[in-house]
Amino acid sequence: MNRFLFIGLALLVACNQTPPPTAASAAKPTAPGPDLATLADSTAPAALLAYGKQYPGSEVLIKTRLGNIRVKLYDDTPIHKANFLLLARKGVFDETMFNRVVKNFAVQGGQTYGARTIRLKRYRLPPEFRAEHFHRKGALGMARYDDEQNPGHLSSNTDFYFVVGEKMAPFQSQAMAGRKLTPAQTKAYATVGGVPSLDGKYTVFGEVIEGQDVVDKISNEPVESDKWPVKDIPMKVEVVR
Repeated sequence: MNRFLFIGLALLVACNQTPPPTAASAAKPTAPGPDLATLADSTAPAALLAYGKQYPGSEVLIKTRLGNIRVKLYDDTPIHKANFLLLARKGVFDETMFNRVVKNFAVQGGQTYGARTIRLKRYRLPPEFRAEHFHRKGALGMARYDDEQNPGHLSSNTDFYFVVGEKMAPFQSQAMAGRKLTPAQTKAYATVGGVPSLDGKYTVFGEVIEGQDVVDKISNEPVESDKWPVKDIPMKVEVVR
């Protein structure tokens, strides 16, 4: 039942929310890389792989009013990694916020509202599922449309989430996963926590290495009925390594 957070992601924006003002937004210098307006489902993978090789990176810093979150991006999910680096360097995430928060489950952000990003083309990314990257607490994943609209499990290009979840006994994580878990997964869900029902359905492409307490603070923010935080949580994202 927890899948609802990431289903129909384009419809998650609350109709009663007012986009943040952008007049004071400082435009970043033009960053190298493909023109986002030219990317499509069919062309994005090759373009992003080429970009990732030419402009590598491994860590990003997400700054919020509640503190900073430092994230490591995985080398073996190269398309998602390059996409995140590209959007961070082009300043796309700097006009976004955490727009959906579900306590003890996950926090989701990356929706675009600013004058420059409102026209961002919504290309999608092919899944990069890796058994060793699962939805333990602190995992960074990419949201997507549901199976009916999206049988290929293509990821959003902008909407990402951090897993919070709760600790659970092996029989609980096994039941939630609906499949046989590895010993490492069972141990992680018991000692760290997470959401095993999302494994194999959404691409995990990174993890929190500093600032999990900030993710937890976001998870505990008061929210409206649509899970949008009562007090907006905008972000600034920069590549730091």
